[in-house]
Amino acid sequence: MSIPNESAIPPNAQPLSHATLTAAGLMGLTVFIHVLMGGPEVHDPMLASTLPIGLKAFASILWHAVTVVLVVFTFALYSLARKPNWQLEATLGAIQLGFAALFIGYGVIRLGTIWPMPQWIIFAGLPLLTRIGQRRAAH
Repeated sequence: MSIPNESAIPPNAQPLSHATLTAAGLMGLTVFIHVLMGGPEVHDPMLASTLPIGLKAFASILWHAVTVVLVVFTFALYSLARKPNWQLEATLGAIQLGFAALFIGYGVIRLGTIWPMPQWIIFAGLPLLTRIGQRRAAH
C-alpha cells in the first residue's frame, strides 16, 4: 500500500461537503419515489381520466418535465458537494423553495391541509441542508 503524495493533491482542492452530498442522495431518492410511486398514484390516473387527449398530453409533458428537473437537481447538488458555487446553490434553492410554496399553497387552498402532499418537506428541507453543507465547506 502506497502513501499518497501530498503534491498530488491540488492546493486549492475543496473538501467534499457531506451535508450537500446527503442532499444530492435525498434528491436522487426523490426521483426514485416520483417515478415509482408518483407515476402510478398521480400520472396514470390523469391519463385514465376523461380529460381531452390534448390535456392528457400536456399532463404527461409536465409530469416528465418534473422528472427531468429532479434528475438535474440531483446532479447539480452532487456538483455542489464537490465544489461550492453560491450562484448554483441560490438558483437550486429558489426553485425548490418555490416548489415547496406551491405544495403548501395548493394544499391549504384546495385540500384544506398540507399533509396529503408532503413533497413540500423535501423541497423546503434540502435547500437548508445544502446551505449547511455549503457553509461548512466554506470554512
